[in-house]
Amino acid sequence: MEVQTNKISIERSKTTKINEVDFDNLKFGSVYTDHMLVCDYKDGAWQNPSIIPYQPISLDPAAKIFHYGQSIFEGMKAYKDADGQTWLFRPLDNHKRLNISAERLAIPEIPEEFFIEGLTTLLNLEKDWIPTQAGSSLYIRPFMLASGKGFHASPADEYKFIICCAPSGSYFSGKVKVLIEEKYSRSANGGVGYAKAGGNYAGQFYPTQLAIKKGYNQVIWTDDNNHEYIEEAGAMNIFIRINDTLITGPTSDRILDGITRKSILDIAADEGIKTEVRKITVAEVVEAAKSGALKEMFGAGTAAVVSPISTFGYRGVDYELPELENSYASLLKKRITDIQYNRAEDNFGWRYKV
Repeated sequence: MEVQTNKISIERSKTTKINEVDFDNLKFGSVYTDHMLVCDYKDGAWQNPSIIPYQPISLDPAAKIFHYGQSIFEGMKAYKDADGQTWLFRPLDNHKRLNISAERLAIPEIPEEFFIEGLTTLLNLEKDWIPTQAGSSLYIRPFMLASGKGFHASPADEYKFIICCAPSGSYFSGKVKVLIEEKYSRSANGGVGYAKAGGNYAGQFYPTQLAIKKGYNQVIWTDDNNHEYIEEAGAMNIFIRINDTLITGPTSDRILDGITRKSILDIAADEGIKTEVRKITVAEVVEAAKSGALKEMFGAGTAAVVSPISTFGYRGVDYELPELENSYASLLKKRITDIQYNRAEDNFGWRYKV
């Protein structure tokens, strides 16, 4: 039976998988909730969204997603506070960035009301799936793909916008060891590095596998020209602390405008931590490590929030970072997560009640 809520139709699942889930031992993004949101673009317009039971989607073999890679996504989380209320973190920024990615890949932009109303309707339906265990949350994956068919190399005429959710534990656990990459590049000037395009991540997998075989967890990406400048940490933005200054690279065609990145810069300023947004060379980082001036390196992104780096490798040498009792990484992660879980005042207006 279908019911109507504004313009979003809801078909409820006849069964639930929630009783089969071990919420105390959640892997990241591997268990999915009972429902998903689907919205189709056809005849030149986005149709009304619908929420349906979680299920496979059917695509023609000639669908352009398979041939020309028109696919973009976002990463978000929903949090439940001690009173059982549900919160999002800066969802309007996710919507804005999704449409920036859509424009770059010639995909029609999704209207804000479809994105926000669709997401909040889905979360209200799936609220029991939001875990309350420490460090856990409901990971949200909005994505868009080219469903229109044709072998001609041109944008599709039909698309799908889908939101799926997965109750998840921590993304990384333990210390992260990274390798500074000097051969492969994540992106290039004029390319799609600033977009959350699926192909960006596919292109990272092979160099990352090579690094893993050498005993590392991830790679540090450098610029595509001379591999002189530090750019990103795996699939995250990167922060480097030299003495008491926190440094991160400027956004560009090559670097994603991370929402966690922006939040860290604002919180650091609020904490009185000196920050610099500038290019930083590999040579500067290596020299700081040798002199003892390098205090911290960490990745920043939605999935891991803040992921401290314990060791980086460069040209056959591993450089270990000191273990600090009061690190910037732990301070900044606590400030962000306290806002996300409604444990502290949100002076920035980032928290969004569902």
